[in-house]
Amino acid sequence: METTHDIKELEEIARQLRVQTLKVIHHAGSGHPGGSLSATDMITALYFSRLNHKPDEPTWKSRDRFVLSKGHCCPILY
Repeated sequence: METTHDIKELEEIARQLRVQTLKVIHHAGSGHPGGSLSATDMITALYFSRLNHKPDEPTWKSRDRFVLSKGHCCPILY
């Protein structure tokens, strides 16, 4: 990913992700919001500022990989 975001943009992206995460958990009727909400800033910074990826090319060989082993916070990925 070749775009960079300033802190204010990242804060707004993280805010939007928190709202969407809560909607996803509410719609599913289950989930642990604390885990997802606590990981939001880290995932936002990585995805929108550090990781090399091309969402339109998911098999791009030079992409970075992100492994989330904290399973109860996976709603943040959706």
